[in-house]
Amino acid sequence: MQNFPPSFLWGAATAAAQIEGAGHLDGKTDSVWDAFARVPGAVAGGDNLERAVDHYHRYPEDVAILKELGLDAYRFSTSWSRVRPDGGAVNPAGVAFYDRLVDELLGAGIDPWLTLYHWDLPQALEERGGWANRETSERFVEYVQSVHDALGDRVKNWSTFNEPFCSSLLGYASGVHAPGRQEPRAAVAAIHHQHVAHGLAVQALRSAGVTNLGITLNLSNAIPLDPTDPVDLEAARRFDVLQNRVFLDPIFKGAYADDTLVDLAPFGLTELIKDGDLASISAPLDFLGVNHYHDDQVSGYALEGADGHGGGTDREAASPWVGVEQISFPHRDLEHTGMGWEINPDGLRHLLVRLGREYPGLPPLYVTENGAAFPDEVSADGHVHDVERTAYITDHLRAVSEAIAEGADVRGYFVWSLLDNFEWSYGYEQRFGIVRADADGPRILKDSALAYARIAQAAIAGRAEAEVKAG
Repeated sequence: MQNFPPSFLWGAATAAAQIEGAGHLDGKTDSVWDAFARVPGAVAGGDNLERAVDHYHRYPEDVAILKELGLDAYRFSTSWSRVRPDGGAVNPAGVAFYDRLVDELLGAGIDPWLTLYHWDLPQALEERGGWANRETSERFVEYVQSVHDALGDRVKNWSTFNEPFCSSLLGYASGVHAPGRQEPRAAVAAIHHQHVAHGLAVQALRSAGVTNLGITLNLSNAIPLDPTDPVDLEAARRFDVLQNRVFLDPIFKGAYADDTLVDLAPFGLTELIKDGDLASISAPLDFLGVNHYHDDQVSGYALEGADGHGGGTDREAASPWVGVEQISFPHRDLEHTGMGWEINPDGLRHLLVRLGREYPGLPPLYVTENGAAFPDEVSADGHVHDVERTAYITDHLRAVSEAIAEGADVRGYFVWSLLDNFEWSYGYEQRFGIVRADADGPRILKDSALAYARIAQAAIAGRAEAEVKAG
């Protein structure tokens, strides 16, 4: 493993809806995912979030695992439906859970990194239009302020949104994610209204004194199948707009790019933009969280055997690629994860370097999610020998190191995920955890957890050694 800067942050990530359980306990009400999981055929195996892996009750055990692994930080999200059920008044019992969790983390010497929105909109707000309704942005800021009021004295690292691509285009255009709508205009409205919510939240958190504030985007590389074919080039451009630039450009350049405005004009984007929106959306940030699992070879032709980026069931889904008549993802000669995603560590290196090149003045980067699902099982010896996941993490860390050597300002890495979890429309079929986890039964550190801990602990030991020499 190559070297990392002495200050490099080592962490693990989760999300509230995927691990907490306690789906309707202590005042929590339905999120869009609770409601979506009740739709026949929406989630593999008919799975739901009611118990998940019971982090709500087992969080001391999970924090102890973080400490055992020797990690610096834990990236988690708060549940809007737990903090302000139905988008209404603050729920003291819900807030108290996060109060306990933060204290447990700090007591273990682990830095909390809090994400405010990881796709779990209160269902009551969805029934009032959800993210297609601009009013939801205002309700979001109320929720943000409530979380900060409770935890801002101890939590110093804040992210407004996780992967707005998923909660807009996959939720409102494709319908493969909650709330399961297939309405392109609503999806475009969701993109802009989440941007507005981000901008308003940044204003509120800055006013409250937050000094380490960012957003987390899931980003990819658009690689045309045939770079000499105008059809494939155009498909790659449209993919890049919808996966990357419709999010990056307003936040870091203060404007939607001209081609984005043209592409999405038929779906009402220009009418959604109000005076002051883009100035608010592009307020300076302290970091950009980059989530990356795979990159994408893109074609403008319907190719047999090409991946369509579907969900975990056979439920009919629409295309998330709003305005693109045809787009497909032909496979390359690469290995795949259990999700069918191609494994290409060099894609992460390329992405991290590209971001700094194309967005001058970009704040520091953190890889806030990176990991892989494989169908691992507990062996007869009581361990989980997840060779493929171990190799995936090790190879992607090497790619991060190479990106840093090329000038990318990457300050940390959070493996996805600490725990096996509810993997959205895939239910509990797909296991991403470096720790084997179910609602019942023991937590088991997989071989990947032990390997990751060795890498992190060696880097942290080197940091301490450097501090001693400098001191």
